[in-house]
Amino acid sequence: MLIPTLVMSESARSAERIYASYSALELSIPVTALEIFAQKGEIDGELSIYRRFLQPEQIKELHRILTSPIKVHPVAVSQFLHTQQGELLLRRLGEVIKTRSRKAKPGFYALRSALIFASQEPEGLTLLNVLRKYPTGSIHIDLARTLGIASDLEKMIRETNRAIATVSQQSEMEAANLPLSHRNNAEIRNLRRPGKWKWQKVPPLRLFDLSRKRPLLTDVYLPQTRTKAPVILISHGLGSDSSNFRYLASHLASHGFAVVVPNHPGSNSKEWQEFLNGRTREVSKRNEFYDRPLDVKFILDRLESYPHLKNRLDLERVGVFGQSFGAYTALALGGAKVDYTRLQKDCQPQAVKETLNLSLLLQCHALKVQKKNRSQDLRDLRVKAVIAVNPITSSVFGRSGLSQVQVPVMLVASSDDTVAPALYEQILPFPWITNCQKYLALLTGGTHFSVIGNGKPGSEAVELPSKLIGDNPQQARSYMKFLSVPFFSSYAVGHSQYKQYLNAGYANVISQQSMGLNIVKSLGHMDLAQRLKEKNR
Repeated sequence: MLIPTLVMSESARSAERIYASYSALELSIPVTALEIFAQKGEIDGELSIYRRFLQPEQIKELHRILTSPIKVHPVAVSQFLHTQQGELLLRRLGEVIKTRSRKAKPGFYALRSALIFASQEPEGLTLLNVLRKYPTGSIHIDLARTLGIASDLEKMIRETNRAIATVSQQSEMEAANLPLSHRNNAEIRNLRRPGKWKWQKVPPLRLFDLSRKRPLLTDVYLPQTRTKAPVILISHGLGSDSSNFRYLASHLASHGFAVVVPNHPGSNSKEWQEFLNGRTREVSKRNEFYDRPLDVKFILDRLESYPHLKNRLDLERVGVFGQSFGAYTALALGGAKVDYTRLQKDCQPQAVKETLNLSLLLQCHALKVQKKNRSQDLRDLRVKAVIAVNPITSSVFGRSGLSQVQVPVMLVASSDDTVAPALYEQILPFPWITNCQKYLALLTGGTHFSVIGNGKPGSEAVELPSKLIGDNPQQARSYMKFLSVPFFSSYAVGHSQYKQYLNAGYANVISQQSMGLNIVKSLGHMDLAQRLKEKNR
């Protein structure tokens, strides 16, 4: 972790030598030697004379920090760094990484340029590539702050890994304590397969909420059932749209659910394209934390005004599935309350500047909701059950907000989620939900984008690169099918026989080596904190 104050002199093409000062020492390091070290993981050649200044564990850590890539799309990096949130991060990094002159603005622009160009390299965004791409003749890195940020990052990674291990251990304990009939799941029918019902996708509904001036283009998948079909509404995340969840909507329809998938106009793929094309600096509209749940309420109110849907939908048995921003939407509809007092505290400039939880930057956008709208109850009593995948929760709801969830809920976390980190946004908040009918599902190896399906041809949804999605998105999407049918059948419809599939034993049966699945029903806050504390000793 010894990356001291660095001063990098570069030729017209690239840096040739790094000058590193530590306390009273100044070390001169050829960039070629640093690159060889990155390739081999060993200090040799001109770099070997500095071995006496580094402990073996520091050498390993330096290699990891130099070469570990961050999973991020170059276009997204470029555009994000031009937003208000991106500039906040740049200002924080700019206090650590500066030009030799130490002037703020040249260092700010040089760092933004280096990050953008480094993210375009084949091996991805790494510290070594940032140093290579820094566009000025010198670079200065503050040692104390560098070590502070690195220490915070390492602590977050360690605690995340320990929390994931704790969830896995709890899942094993719950599976072992199940009655034999629940543990012997060899004959469990494959809920991933299509159900028995034929279905059709009806022409998209073109709704318009005049009071909010919101066009709501909505897809509906209708099963050919003899009785009214229970309704599942799928709320997409920021930058995606209804087409990204065709795989899940069609699956649920085949199992007898009517599936409604709206496009939220203030935070869908069209808004994301505006952002990527530089026509806006915000990734969502200012009132989106308020408008999204109201979109769902409005759509549910209007569905039966269409003749072909009249008497086809059971609007008293509604479930909501949401991913990311859609998961926030689902939880709000289930009773979670936005905690504006906590947000005001957590979103102070200094706190935002120092956070490593990037989801806080989005959560703080809730403070832009007009004050006249903040007191409105976003819960919908028709919603009987909620699945929230990769939700943001820690500040926008907090303990007091999540404790007011009134319906059965399943939180789904992904171990490699860097957008809404599993530790802060799902695992630690899970005990805040006081409803006893709750579940935490953990996808080991999943990312924030793993459950998002491919958009339809011609869709404005951005096609994500494979390294951003993760290694096995098909498995993640299969798990969503495995879990959504029994969960909504149990709690939105009331078929209690499906509850046998909602436990750690069932997770063991369907879990695959390529991406593991754990389910827990209990994870006490004090117990989790104690386990993390013990493993930190």
